[in-house]
Amino acid sequence: MDKNSKIFVAGHRGLVGSAITRELKRQGFNHLILKSRSELNLLDQKAVERFFETEKPEYVFLAAAKVGGIMANNTYRADFIYENIQIQNNIIHFSWKSGVKKLLFLGSSCIYPRNCPQPMKEEYLLTDVLEYTNEPYAIAKIAGMKMCEAYNLQYGTNYISVMPTNLYGPNDNYNLMGSHVLPAMIRKMHLAKLLKEKDFENIRNDFRKNPVEGVDVNKSDEYLIDELEQFGIFYSGNGEVELRLWGSGKPRREFLHSDDLAKACVYLMKEVNFEDIVKERGLDEVRNTHINIGVGEDLSIAELAGIVQEVTGFSGKITWDATKPDGTFQKLLDVSRLNNLGFKASIKLNEGIEKVYREYRNYY
Repeated sequence: MDKNSKIFVAGHRGLVGSAITRELKRQGFNHLILKSRSELNLLDQKAVERFFETEKPEYVFLAAAKVGGIMANNTYRADFIYENIQIQNNIIHFSWKSGVKKLLFLGSSCIYPRNCPQPMKEEYLLTDVLEYTNEPYAIAKIAGMKMCEAYNLQYGTNYISVMPTNLYGPNDNYNLMGSHVLPAMIRKMHLAKLLKEKDFENIRNDFRKNPVEGVDVNKSDEYLIDELEQFGIFYSGNGEVELRLWGSGKPRREFLHSDDLAKACVYLMKEVNFEDIVKERGLDEVRNTHINIGVGEDLSIAELAGIVQEVTGFSGKITWDATKPDGTFQKLLDVSRLNNLGFKASIKLNEGIEKVYREYRNYY
């Protein structure tokens, strides 16, 4: 991959795709193919086929996906499995048909079993049952990884898969009806802080810029107080604010800034081929050839809440709603293979959260 290569970043407006696009531009790659959803519907097989026939990209970063947190995954199970399989089927298949030189597929750490040994090594894939709440999404991502392996074995393509841990960064999804734990926590604490300060105008501004269906910002302060309760933000008569978060707070998670992920993806696209991975693992049967991408450290959700509370300056009370699901207890990736290949994440969690909260405040 050189500076003039034609590179298609599928999903370039999302959290992952936008980070990869920024990193490619930073490194001087100047022939990027970027298509919005209105320009190219990745669910449309014929449209994707025409795109590859016309544009003929040489390299593909497959970062397009339907994503969400526990509630979204568990509620829209059919949408998550259908849309993700459809997108990756179209892109992987027509990448082969059009002669793409190399493709990088983005998976997710939820592909590993619910009770997976920790830290999770690549070879633990498909050794036990998946976490129920995100099983359709996980199966879709596993299918994409296996499709890359199958095309490599049958057609001699050079497609590699990476499995990132929980991500955060610019262009994250802050929709309170379907976002992941960290962006949801940041927004809820921001709103709770504003409520404690009785800053209803900026609460309205937040919902104007990032609307939530059913919330009417033109109604009274009392109405907003009632509406915030559905997101676990409670205002008492004496001016105190309680933020009630999902689950017990005990599960542990690992978090990677999207800029670190992007650097890892571009590095692997430039330096590591499928045959290198197979050779390194000495496999008799070629399977589970993906590469974990993470930081190799985790913390409890309660500890994460403490960091976000300090960064946002929310001085109210945090409690936990144990009637809500926790999800998998721990999902710590073994990143020794990535480190051995010459890459290590560099952005510390506190530093990264401070950065994204500044970005959130500046936008919202």
